[in-house]
Amino acid sequence: MHPSRTAKEGDAVYKTIVIGLDGSDDAKAAIPAAVELARLSEGKIVIAHVVERIAGKGDVAAVHADEDQIKEGVAAEAERISAEGVEASVELATVVLGGPARSIEEIAENAGADLIVVGAKGRSALGGLLLGSVPDRLMHIAKRPVLVVPAA
Repeated sequence: MHPSRTAKEGDAVYKTIVIGLDGSDDAKAAIPAAVELARLSEGKIVIAHVVERIAGKGDVAAVHADEDQIKEGVAAEAERISAEGVEASVELATVVLGGPARSIEEIAENAGADLIVVGAKGRSALGGLLLGSVPDRLMHIAKRPVLVVPAA
């Protein structure tokens, strides 16, 4: 589909697109593709951010020490996308073990998403060791198409 036209009958239409963001530059590489697809379909974006926690003795701490800054960055991305004319919101989830893929799929299910867009790599080192990468896991469990965008 040419970028200067909108979706027509027979074209793939993605009214609700979920983007999985973890604060990494590789994950952010997925944003332009998702925004363009939403713009062409006159759709909206839901940014899914999953806070990974690890259980320790007497505490359940975030895997990433800079989690507050990551959440602020995700919120800023939603504001920036909305300012570009595409409706965008943020959905947060928390997972203790198990990796973020299932939580991203649950957010997509609850949002009635037509598509999930993720970067090819991200920050989920712990989940990647145990379960495989988030994109790989999503492609096995998602009930909708998954678009994996390589880093720039």
